[in-house]
Amino acid sequence: MSTATPPSDYLVPLKNRFLVAERTLALQFEKPAGFDFVAGQAMDVTLLQPTETDAEGDTRYFSIASAPHEDFLMVATRLRDTAFKRQLPGLALGTTVKLGAPGGSLRLHNNPQRAAVFLVGGIGITAIRSILLRAAHDRLAHRLFLFYSNRRPEDAAFLDELTALSQTHPQLAVIATMTGLAKSTRPWHGEAERIGPALLNKHLSGVPSPVYYVIGPPGMVHGTRAMLNQTGVDDDDIRAEDFGGY
Repeated sequence: MSTATPPSDYLVPLKNRFLVAERTLALQFEKPAGFDFVAGQAMDVTLLQPTETDAEGDTRYFSIASAPHEDFLMVATRLRDTAFKRQLPGLALGTTVKLGAPGGSLRLHNNPQRAAVFLVGGIGITAIRSILLRAAHDRLAHRLFLFYSNRRPEDAAFLDELTALSQTHPQLAVIATMTGLAKSTRPWHGEAERIGPALLNKHLSGVPSPVYYVIGPPGMVHGTRAMLNQTGVDDDDIRAEDFGGY
C-alpha cells in the first residue's frame, strides 16, 4: 500500500501580524491541512508578490514559533533594512504566501530523566517557544530550564508569555537576563549578566547531566558552546543552532 507524500509547498493567507518586542514582528498564517511538524522545526516563507526585492531574495527560512497543537502557524523576526523585511509590517491580512515543508533536526530529547537546559539569545526564542508550549500541552515530565538573554526587556520576544507558562507548568523555570540595561527605559529586577558558569551554577544546582540547547546569534552560540566545553560538558550533550541574519 502506498503512502501519500505530503506537499512540498503550501499556499496560505496571512491571518495576523503584531509586534512581540521592539523591531520584532510575529506573523500568523492559516495552518493548512496535513501540515504536520515537530516542535523546533523550521520552514521557508516566500513572498509571492513582493513590492521590492534585493540580492537576498524573496524567501527566508524561519523557525516555527507556534506549537504543533495550535491552530495557526507563526514565525517571528527582527525587522532589518532588507527588501524582504521592509515589506512585512505592511503586509495586508489575507495576503497569500508560500510556505515550504517543515524541516530541521532541532527537537526536545526523548529521555524525561534528563533535564533540558535552553541557553537562548534574542530571536532564537522562536523555536524554543514551540518546544516549551508543546511540552506543557503534552504534560511531558522533562524538567525545563530556559536561560533567555537579551540586551533589554524591550527586546525580549515572548518573555511575558513564557514566564506566565512557568506559573502553570511547574516543570519549567524561566531565567531571563538583560545585558544592556543602560539603554533600557523599562525597570528590570531580574538577572543582568551574560549566560556563563556563575549564572548556570546559581540556577542548576543539583540538576544532573542535563542536555543543553544553545540557540541564538552565531557569536553567542560559538562562545556559549566553548564555555560549556570548558566547564566539562561533552559535545554529545549539546544541541546548537545559530540564527545569523535572522
